[in-house]
Amino acid sequence: MSYGIYIGKNHTADSVSYLAGYGDEPSSHWLDVVERKQHPEGATIKVGVTAHADLPGLLSEIPQARETARHIRVSYSVFKGTPAPLTNGGLNEYGVAVRDIWSPSRPELVAMTPKDQTGPNYSDLSRIVLERAKTAVEGVRLIGELIAEHGHSTYGGNSNIIADSNEAWVVIQFAGGQGLWVAERLNDDSIRASRPGYIGTIPVEQPDSPDFLYSPNLVTFATAQGWYDQASGEPFNVNKVYGDGKGKWDGVKWIEDELTSLARRPEKIAIEDVIWAVRTERLTGDTAGYGQVVPLIDAHHPELRMLWHTQIAAVAAPFVPVFMGVRKIPPEFQIHRYLTDGEAERFLDGRHSDDISLVPQDIEATRSASYVFKRLLNLVLRHSEVFLPEVTVLWKACERKLLETSIDVAKAARILLDAGEPALAARYLTYFTNTELVKALDSAQELAAALDIRGRALYGINAASKPLGPEQVW
Repeated sequence: MSYGIYIGKNHTADSVSYLAGYGDEPSSHWLDVVERKQHPEGATIKVGVTAHADLPGLLSEIPQARETARHIRVSYSVFKGTPAPLTNGGLNEYGVAVRDIWSPSRPELVAMTPKDQTGPNYSDLSRIVLERAKTAVEGVRLIGELIAEHGHSTYGGNSNIIADSNEAWVVIQFAGGQGLWVAERLNDDSIRASRPGYIGTIPVEQPDSPDFLYSPNLVTFATAQGWYDQASGEPFNVNKVYGDGKGKWDGVKWIEDELTSLARRPEKIAIEDVIWAVRTERLTGDTAGYGQVVPLIDAHHPELRMLWHTQIAAVAAPFVPVFMGVRKIPPEFQIHRYLTDGEAERFLDGRHSDDISLVPQDIEATRSASYVFKRLLNLVLRHSEVFLPEVTVLWKACERKLLETSIDVAKAARILLDAGEPALAARYLTYFTNTELVKALDSAQELAAALDIRGRALYGINAASKPLGPEQVW
């Protein structure tokens, strides 16, 4: 399902827009820093879904760009019939950030989806935007062009929030195999949450509106199906015509109202408030595979762009800044066998070369950050009324110090970059990011050990009980 929020710069204390959220997948998650790459003429990439998807389809090859951008993303290993590695988005060197969020299409569209559908799936689109887009609107147009030329492999409807330092766009891709999509521009005064992604009324009588883009058949197809009567003068409500017709879900209403209230304060919305909006136990639990907060800064040096990352649900993990300029990430935060699809059938043994693990042995020999943080999450959720306030206060204190330090680190790295020392700046940013990620992991491991002792002594172990945790809006 996933969750995304966009906050325009007019509402923030630092006059910076933010894109944040998490992905809802149970499989393993890992942090990827992908280098800029040159590709030979004629190179292709495999896209689409297989016969094992809920809405089956066929894999196909589409052209690769000659150059793909450096970017940071979170990858994961499984979604029904969708080849791994998968992603819900991240941030690229041009300052374009992407979040992928489910958005259900009306049942009739799902039913008419071809059984042999082809074209990019939701993860393909997110990855391709990160690889190719230099602005948010370019990412929107890229999605439209890809769908028009190659089709779209859907699981029932999907959306993205694509943002840069100037604007953001909500883009919805509909099921049905008709090439239907629509996008709404968000500006500096916008506060938008998606879970699921939604778009309301659009001015179809003004096709040149700068705030909306959509496929050429958006209105004509709805009219032909009897879902919309333009002659009646009724407004074209996208959610009513093509979506689930529910408008904003309760969780979306709640968090948009909360953020709007925070924005009305003299101090407006700080990054700590954005973190809270991703971490709050009313919205975040075990289903959240990771957490991400992107300050959409207009950086002179791409290396200074960053995203704040948690390896699992932020309700039990601290956000740590990851700079675009890093050259590597700690092995603990890379792919491990824990919860990785297919690893239960593989070995780390040279005698089994036909079913060898996807994970390098040296990486598997390190701690799995996902496992360590997930253990802490379960300890916290079992007795959240006692442990959650303690853990939250600790992580907030760590993040407060990291925020202050990261500002100084960015200033120092900029001095090095201005002085023509990119290699030295990269070493400095890499050292800082890697050190803080590992420190957060060490803290989580020690905290989990302490909560384990306390939990056993105070409550014992009840293996027969149902999963526990705070009540959530969704």
